Amino acid sequence: MLLHEDRLFPAEPAVRAIARALYLEIRSLPIVSPHGHTQASWFALNQPFPNPAMLFVQPDHYVYRMLYSQGVSMDALEIGQSEMRDPRGVWRIFASHYKLFRGTPTRMWLDFAFQELFGLEERLTEHTADLYYDQMAEKLATPEFRPRALYERFGIEVLATTDSPLDPLVHHAAIRHSGWKGRVLPTFRPDSVVDPEFAGFSERVMQLGELTGEDCGNWAGYLNAMRKTRQRFRAMGCTATDHGHPTAQTADLSREQAEALFGRVLAGNADALAMELFRAQMLTEMARMSVEDGLVMQIHPGSVRNHNRLVHERFGRDTGADIPQPTNYVNALRPLLDRLGNEPNLRIILFTLDESTYTRELAPLAGHYPCLRLGPPWWFHDSPEGMMRFRQQVTETAGFYNTVGFNDDTRAFLSIPARHDVARRMDCSYLATLVADHRLEEDEAAELARELAYGLVKQAYRL
Repeated sequence: MLLHEDRLFPAEPAVRAIARALYLEIRSLPIVSPHGHTQASWFALNQPFPNPAMLFVQPDHYVYRMLYSQGVSMDALEIGQSEMRDPRGVWRIFASHYKLFRGTPTRMWLDFAFQELFGLEERLTEHTADLYYDQMAEKLATPEFRPRALYERFGIEVLATTDSPLDPLVHHAAIRHSGWKGRVLPTFRPDSVVDPEFAGFSERVMQLGELTGEDCGNWAGYLNAMRKTRQRFRAMGCTATDHGHPTAQTADLSREQAEALFGRVLAGNADALAMELFRAQMLTEMARMSVEDGLVMQIHPGSVRNHNRLVHERFGRDTGADIPQPTNYVNALRPLLDRLGNEPNLRIILFTLDESTYTRELAPLAGHYPCLRLGPPWWFHDSPEGMMRFRQQVTETAGFYNTVGFNDDTRAFLSIPARHDVARRMDCSYLATLVADHRLEEDEAAELARELAYGLVKQAYRL
């Protein structure tokens, strides 16, 4: 087999036994996936996935950024192509470089899918590439591997996509009207119309006005357009917003100051400092709207996106060239928290790519403000080591109940059960050490394991 049944459990036999017992109680709990980047069209159309390369390689920046780092060109992998010319050739390239993923969480996610979904138990290499491709392609053509069937097979209870405010949400509407019982919800991601550095920002803002019947040439109309769009998303089941800003900076400008700043950014006359101030003000405006409509606010700051200019220009946004940077939360969030941090209807889930902030900033903030919760280890830290560091650093100050369980944040649909399985195993391993140290009773650990896998995420995201 590719995977050992005791993977990720502690090596010490007595502690491993505790972790195993905890895991067996929660391993089959439904999956709640409140934040990710799968496509609603998959479930609306319910068409077969085209081929293994388009399923495992093309959409997964964890995969192709590693290959690119070792000299495999994006052209050879056909990244950004709507249809692949040579999917088997792409798969062979991937298989011949599979050793690059040794010891990484990506390897564990992939092996899980290969073994648990496709019944493959021989390691992927250049010699087994065609065996893998043929066996997977054959199964992908069957009804059991259509998107809706896999959703049900995975035990997913709810799955959230991430959507632009300009998205008409027609695929979400089609799902709702299809009679299928799967719960696929949109998430409101307004970056393209709140970040002046986004390509075509002004044109997108005008398009938002056309969609909502508001005059987005002025500040009041722009904010009304945002409110109307949020209501449209809520009507489709949306419970959360998401904000991928370069920093966590917030601001609390007067109406007159905000109006003047909006005019500058819309006209394209804002410098870098003004654009950052506008993003900061918009986080506060989004929080104000969350107080009004109850949508949970997620802030994903700290990534220098599209760091490789050549890759960005040739292959577009979000193609694996994103790099973490230091992030300030205490001072950056203070304007928002001073204005709204004590509002009972506000909930903000904070994420970080800067692990140095866990103990110093994030855990103390979440351990005080009722509106704040800590999101799970994200992106570069979505790993067994990252999950253990997270629990060890935040629990002493924020406890367990100021965290929100796990979310997979993935574009790779077939990795969802693998990612949740890793998180459940790691939480059980951490809880087992507390039991072995006589810091928790076993019944408390069992209750916490269930909450971390299922209960907290539903509560945090109001699902």
